[in-house]
Amino acid sequence: MKILIINGPNLNLLGTREPEIYGNISMENFLESLTKEFSQHEIQYYQSNVEGEIINRIQEDDFEALIINPGAFTHYSYAIADCLKNISKPKVEVHISNIYKREEFRQKSVTAANTDAVLSGFGLNGYKLAILSLK
Repeated sequence: MKILIINGPNLNLLGTREPEIYGNISMENFLESLTKEFSQHEIQYYQSNVEGEIINRIQEDDFEALIINPGAFTHYSYAIADCLKNISKPKVEVHISNIYKREEFRQKSVTAANTDAVLSGFGLNGYKLAILSLK
């Protein structure tokens, strides 16, 4: 299966950004272990701090399943939500932290209703759980 993982704004700082919330492992290091563990799948990764670039990448339509962590766009990007609504492929929303234990504005996802599942609070292992759910 060809799986696309998309991370939204500020997730390029994983490993250094608020390690008490997001951990101290960079996404690049985590991807190395993820691609080894799931070597039977082709895993692509894309990260952008720009909403339109994320939408453009999803619309390239060169994957079989999508794992998305929209970051802060989760809470207000109706544009990404509409994009997800128009993708008929399996898709899982992932959040590293438990968004329901954080600030009130982070507890609402406008994108989640247009995905098949949401994983929140499992750390980087949420990406692994998402792959397992897509198999």
